[in-house]
Amino acid sequence: MAQDQMTGVSAPDTFEQTLPGLATTSPAPVLAAALASAALAACGGGSGAGGAAPAIPPAADPGTPAYNPAMPASDEEAARFLLQAQFSASDADIASVRALGYAAWLDRQAALPLGPSGWDWLNSKGYGDVLNSAKYYDSSYQADYMIWNQLMTAPDTLRKRLALALSEYFVVSLTGLNFNWRSHAMAHYWDTLATHALGNFRDLLEAVTLHPAMGVYLSTRGNKKEDASGRQPDENYAREVMQLFTIGLVQLNIDGTPKLDADGNKQATYGASDVSNLARVFTGYDFDQSQNVNTQIAQTGGGSRTVGNTAFARLLMLLTASNHSTLAATFLGTTIAANTAGAPALKTALDTLFNHPNVAPFFSRQMIQRLVTSNPSPAYVARVAAVFNNNGSGVRGDLARVVTAILLDEEARATAGLRQSEYGKLREPMLRLVQWARTFGASSSSGDWKIGDLSNPATQLGQSPLRSPSVFNFFRPGYVPPSTALSAGAVAPEFQLVSESTVGAYLNFMMGVILNGLNAGDINAPYSAELALVSDALALVRRLNLLLCAGQLSAANQTLIASTLIATTVTPTSSAATLRNRICAAVLLVMASAEYLVQK
Repeated sequence: MAQDQMTGVSAPDTFEQTLPGLATTSPAPVLAAALASAALAACGGGSGAGGAAPAIPPAADPGTPAYNPAMPASDEEAARFLLQAQFSASDADIASVRALGYAAWLDRQAALPLGPSGWDWLNSKGYGDVLNSAKYYDSSYQADYMIWNQLMTAPDTLRKRLALALSEYFVVSLTGLNFNWRSHAMAHYWDTLATHALGNFRDLLEAVTLHPAMGVYLSTRGNKKEDASGRQPDENYAREVMQLFTIGLVQLNIDGTPKLDADGNKQATYGASDVSNLARVFTGYDFDQSQNVNTQIAQTGGGSRTVGNTAFARLLMLLTASNHSTLAATFLGTTIAANTAGAPALKTALDTLFNHPNVAPFFSRQMIQRLVTSNPSPAYVARVAAVFNNNGSGVRGDLARVVTAILLDEEARATAGLRQSEYGKLREPMLRLVQWARTFGASSSSGDWKIGDLSNPATQLGQSPLRSPSVFNFFRPGYVPPSTALSAGAVAPEFQLVSESTVGAYLNFMMGVILNGLNAGDINAPYSAELALVSDALALVRRLNLLLCAGQLSAANQTLIASTLIATTVTPTSSAATLRNRICAAVLLVMASAEYLVQK
């Protein structure tokens, strides 16, 4: 697999300035005006619509308030924390964080039981029925329904937010799976990430390694030992478990910076011999069919087909000893003796990876990138990595303590980052849709949550959960947008999804969703709290600024949006459609603004 290259180029030096122009087609009248203003706002242009909205004065610069890791000083600070720790910020959530404080809120979330599983949801909808004429065993769309339902409705929101981040680290993609009951396998893989999200990294690494979905995706399933014909073990998983899941390509200091040799060169973590030797450990594994029950299914045109049940899709792969390599395996300074049985060989291999000094900074930096900021300082990475190495009680890999360290660190909680041009991160498109659904109480009237693959970059989000185009995720952690000049070493991973066409597609797609919902209106938002403010454009914008942007929408853009709304008259006798249209225009304008798209 190719190594990520970070090359600096010249042009804008802030995340906001890297956003392309916003293209639109012809929407409804109010939304057309809203989109025009959104384009101006996100691009830094425009002087405000000619409405009668009073200007919102800019907030006085408070300087840099003292860092308080315990309690938020305002609703805005509470909302900012919530938008890092979960998918949305509601009035109730904000009140809870302000009452409990950050750490107690995290502890309460961590203590919540696992929410309903994706596996059980699929079965509750009948998707495990082998005799159904829809042939669910041959389809993947029901896994899309499952994951959107999980993201938009699950009560254990911290755990599910972490599971989504982990799904972009331990990547398995529906796009790369083609076997019976792949939707069930993917649902159980998601459940596995959720189960271990607040557990221990070592347990998670083993569960991922032996999962049937990973077995298919990275070729562990059916991987056989060397033989006299010249066959060698498949090296796919051995390579990626090092490059992507544990230690990375270069040796790291605890702060995530590369270790340099005496000549100032980076030092590789592993070589070809490490890969080929480690690959021997991952031989002999295949689906566990011990609970399989076959069904003969008549086929159109005659004949029948044998299809098993779903049980194997939630069982760890089993070792067939005769297919496991008996050769010695030497990698990363560890040697597994020849003729070592499969189980102890696997334990030694995973322990070696888990205890490598690179794991803490390599993993910690990427989790900071997913939750807080694309460019954490080396000191931030080092503080989190130290917690990974020792949670304070001598335990390595305690993920609950790692996420607490990420979210309560000074760089996450202090407000200094709000004034730093390269702080924060671009909100991923799938997270924007989930935030909309949770913020405004979207529900599915049928309970089916039929939201499919939204990966089309020309007409949809250009991203869909559990559908990365490759094992390298939707974007690389070291990606630098072409023709931009972030400062030396700065990155903007999520911008790998961004182009002129994807920005226009996002706006057009969200325009329809915000106004009409999804699946022909089956999934829709009532905007109940917003309806109470619909006649007061400024109050409505202020509310959206808090819930969607954690108070980070500028006074100028708040005034611009409110002026656009006031350009269309709303009276006590206005129709329900007119009132809803004003709310939807306000929501779209905020979600199109650069200050929303770049989360700080």
